[in-house]
Amino acid sequence: MSRVALFLILLATPALGSEPPSPRRPVNTYSIVARDPATGELGVAVQSHWFSVGPLVAWAEAGVGAVATQSFVDPSYGKLGLDLMRAGRSAPDALKGLLAADSGSAVRQVGMIDAQGRVASHTGERCVAAAGHIVGENFAVQANMMEKDTVWPAMAKAFRETKGDLAARMMAALEAAEAAGGDIRGKQAAALIVVSGKPTGKPWLDRKFDLRVDDHPQPLEELKRLLTLQRAYNLMNEGDLAVERNDAKAALEAYSGAQALVPNNAEMVFWTAISLVGMNRVDEAIPLFQKTFKMDPRWRELLTRLPKAGLLPDDPKLMGRLTGAGSGAGKK
Repeated sequence: MSRVALFLILLATPALGSEPPSPRRPVNTYSIVARDPATGELGVAVQSHWFSVGPLVAWAEAGVGAVATQSFVDPSYGKLGLDLMRAGRSAPDALKGLLAADSGSAVRQVGMIDAQGRVASHTGERCVAAAGHIVGENFAVQANMMEKDTVWPAMAKAFRETKGDLAARMMAALEAAEAAGGDIRGKQAAALIVVSGKPTGKPWLDRKFDLRVDDHPQPLEELKRLLTLQRAYNLMNEGDLAVERNDAKAALEAYSGAQALVPNNAEMVFWTAISLVGMNRVDEAIPLFQKTFKMDPRWRELLTRLPKAGLLPDDPKLMGRLTGAGSGAGKK
């Protein structure tokens, strides 16, 4: 993109640096932006003593980049950063241009990464101590108003050393920050976003994880719980697609994987049982139906509605066995 085009984008955005920062108090925060070089996935994760921090700080777009904007946060860094990277600017160039146009850059803290893994971070000289950042290969961590200056080095170390997918590694970085002292005012909210490396043209498919904890006494514990639950529902979605393809084996594998992650979730148990029926493994399905009926009897009523939707055979004898499972009628 030409310098003229960059100038026009910045000129068309008078809000950046020309208005009082919003919010006017610092969103004291630790965050990470990162990329998985194996998959191309991009992500951003954050924790803060600030209500509903996610919509302010965390921005990501598949095939484009990720942004964390904090301290005296200006959310337009998120939108404009993605706009510039989508137009071909590297993350360092995009951040440099936005800072140059911002009269409040001294109180900003921003991390950016693009789809090629180019990364940049900025900590303004007037950010509240302890504040700082580290730029590493395929990631940047940044923190302000921390209890100690060990927070962001602990984040970088945890991200480098943790095994697993991008979400797991970013989660480890947040946990390391909290263990190192975290936000000097405590904790309240957290968020984590992971998007695919290449856009599909369907944004709802590009977001692998999009999790928010707006207000919680232990936001990272809750975020980690939601991360596990999202993994399970991602498997449930795979199972649903397999059902549409009439691939009972693939559906069972996906549903069983989801059930293993959250074994006491009736949704996971029920659909695992349905896929077993589809494979003529009714005896294995019946104990799972029993389990769901004990959790909530309304699952039995839902079961009766599935033949009409084509999700179970329209076989009265079979349905009698399945719906009577809770009372022992399914036994031979």
